[in-house]
Amino acid sequence: MSFSISVVIPVFNGERFIKKAINSAISQPEVSEIVVVNDGSIDNTLDIVEQMQQQYPVIKIYHHKNKLNKGRSASRNLGITNATGHYIAFLDADDFYLDNRFKNDIEIFENSVNIDGVYNAIGAFFYREPSNFEQNKLKLTTVSEPINPDDLFEALTSYKKGYFSIDGLTVKKSVFNTVGYFTESLQVAEDTEMIYKLALKHQLKSGIIDRPVAMRGVHDANVFNNKKVYGTFTTKMFESLFVWANKEHISVKKMDSLLNLLWIHKFKEENGLLQYITYWFALFFNKPKYLFSILSIKYFPVIRLRKKLFPIIYK
Repeated sequence: MSFSISVVIPVFNGERFIKKAINSAISQPEVSEIVVVNDGSIDNTLDIVEQMQQQYPVIKIYHHKNKLNKGRSASRNLGITNATGHYIAFLDADDFYLDNRFKNDIEIFENSVNIDGVYNAIGAFFYREPSNFEQNKLKLTTVSEPINPDDLFEALTSYKKGYFSIDGLTVKKSVFNTVGYFTESLQVAEDTEMIYKLALKHQLKSGIIDRPVAMRGVHDANVFNNKKVYGTFTTKMFESLFVWANKEHISVKKMDSLLNLLWIHKFKEENGLLQYITYWFALFFNKPKYLFSILSIKYFPVIRLRKKLFPIIYK
């Protein structure tokens, strides 16, 4: 398989950052095309990209029907659908790659024929004055150690070995035939769900995890600053992932890890017991494999609330 990489860049009103992002992809010799999906921008984004396209035909520009704004998931999906490379990499419009972004990835793919994807560390580039907390937290987004691909999902969902960003991920295009595309109903956390799906169904190997291969742009308009939105959609993400995993016949052990996280986030809403029981019923009702399993008992709200209130007794 030839190493042609399509870089998918969704962009909405990214006139401030888009040129830097595209230039960072153009500089990578392994990149065969840059698929820019203009997600209904109303600033000068499209003019900038079209001007760059005149100089660099490797840039391909796509729009949603009627040039609507449909969000990052739909935009990435449109980019994947139109990509012609054998490999897919993603780049948010306010982020950028560093030199030799794909050099080590290609070596891994060449030497490990069964590997479907490679993930790497990313850093942060601040467009505003950062706090000390931000500098420390965002300095390096990575896993803390190499992880066996078969253990990756449990490692990521345990929150004990770190995590990685989609900007640091390169995958075979064929993986989307297996796991499907990004969930378009998710406003945020859609990239996390995709990473979990890939970890459950495919072999992902760690690449460069001790230094960044790309930089996340940090500025006042970052959506990840909105904790309320992330709180809501993280729960929705785990719900969506549970539905998908049920259809994909994921092992009970991995479903246990998934349900544990789902309930942790659900209990943060601090609803009443009746609401939680109704939610539990809706969650399990149309999934007979799990409705009549130990998992439905383990995650019944009365049991979970008792463990939450009396952790020592139920340890």
